[in-house]
Amino acid sequence: MTGAILAGGKSRRMGYNKAFIPTAEGPIIERTVRIMSSIFEIPFIVATQVATYNRLGVPVYPDIIAGGSLGGIYTALSLSEKDNVFVTACDMPWLDDACIRAVALRAGKVDCVVPFIGGRLHPMHAAYSRRCLDAIEKMIKGGNFRINALFDRIDALRLTEKDFTGLPIERSVENVNTEEDLLRAGLDGK
Repeated sequence: MTGAILAGGKSRRMGYNKAFIPTAEGPIIERTVRIMSSIFEIPFIVATQVATYNRLGVPVYPDIIAGGSLGGIYTALSLSEKDNVFVTACDMPWLDDACIRAVALRAGKVDCVVPFIGGRLHPMHAAYSRRCLDAIEKMIKGGNFRINALFDRIDALRLTEKDFTGLPIERSVENVNTEEDLLRAGLDGK
């Protein structure tokens, strides 16, 4: 398994690039690269603006198919030399290595392992198999970019809070899209 960080969003609601929001451990993207590098041999970034992320010490690739997060997952799976890819986003300030490992350990027999925490799916903290490529491609070509619609088309294992006993899964799946999200996460923003 390898790891991919999606950094292709436009950060419309935030108004500036969320990947570089500072945390006590450096910008979110740098923290994420460190965590992913400690787990996966060669993680990589999928980004719309490749040059923005070139200095982070991991490979950076542009989307193969434009299509938001779904296109990013498609690109990650297409480029991976491994059968499974753990996918995360660049706007998750408290991503936790033990939570990532808990998801990754269950990958292989199903098309996807995705946390279902707080009553909703968290597709940017999930492990995907290359078997998902056809379903994703059909969705994008059909104009359906709703990532949660993918889980009705594939064999997805949904993990709940009980699958993460003793782990900070609620924090690990948290992302920031607005100034209010930053306050909730205990961050200052730019």
